[in-house]
Amino acid sequence: MAHDGRSPEEGRLRITLLGRGAWGSTLARLWSAAGHELAVWSRRDGGSAAGLLAGSDLVVAAVSMSAISPLGRELAPHWREGLPLLSCSKGIDPERLGTASQLWTHWLGQQPLAVLSGPNLADELDRGLPAASVIASADAELARHLQIALRAPNLRLYTNDDPIGTEAAGALKNVMALAAGISDGLGLGANAKASLLTRGLAEIALVLAALGGQPATLYGLAGLGDLLATANSPLSRNYRFGGLLAEGRDESAALAGIGATVEGPRTARATLQLARGRDLSLPICEQVVELLEGRCDARTAVQRLMQRDPRPEALG
Repeated sequence: MAHDGRSPEEGRLRITLLGRGAWGSTLARLWSAAGHELAVWSRRDGGSAAGLLAGSDLVVAAVSMSAISPLGRELAPHWREGLPLLSCSKGIDPERLGTASQLWTHWLGQQPLAVLSGPNLADELDRGLPAASVIASADAELARHLQIALRAPNLRLYTNDDPIGTEAAGALKNVMALAAGISDGLGLGANAKASLLTRGLAEIALVLAALGGQPATLYGLAGLGDLLATANSPLSRNYRFGGLLAEGRDESAALAGIGATVEGPRTARATLQLARGRDLSLPICEQVVELLEGRCDARTAVQRLMQRDPRPEALG
């Protein structure tokens, strides 16, 4: 890597990948097939990942949001100066009300950092279907190096300089995908779903701006692109989770039905905390949380959205 004397064009990277979930496992397979040397670690394997850092050119974090702070605290004393981190987690932390990269920066300081996000359903990539994603970093050189090094035959990579906006869009689309699953689960039709997702974009725009992201990011791969993929596919856990809520299951039963991490509920709650502190109006997020908390059923949540006071249309 350019940050420690190596260049991706010179050969394979030694990558430490944190997380063995669906997305982490997919990335490991893609990059192993591309010739990179992978050391994959998961908490369920036991032991610490700290011993893997010394021989790494790049660390990739594909863990849940709840896992970042414990990992950051554990790895910070062992982190080599200049070792880059690529964060692939999507969500808003309920304690610090920040994104994944902001959490990592809290623990690691100003180490080279980039974000990977986009419309990337792991199952489709595993089947060799084409996809695109964005590597976002304030360090343009790092973003360009990773773009070249980590590309794969069925994964095209773009870059931007807005990691926070990229993460905010990627986090909030999970909430909107959950809401889309509710809409489809209730059989509300294409008109309702199109309206829901359009107003969902307006809510994402408000949160993106509040966190300091760039407006244009909303319409890129990590924003509109990711929303279109996850709000329309049963491969999306958040979408399927919304469908289970529409059936009348409570949050615990719906999570059990998915059997894997679903970031939408945690993100919705954290986003509402953020909204209250900044006087943001996020009615879709609000009704999702009302439903999660058992204060209404799915049809009542939809009715409340439809009965809101008339207002001009505005994106953000």
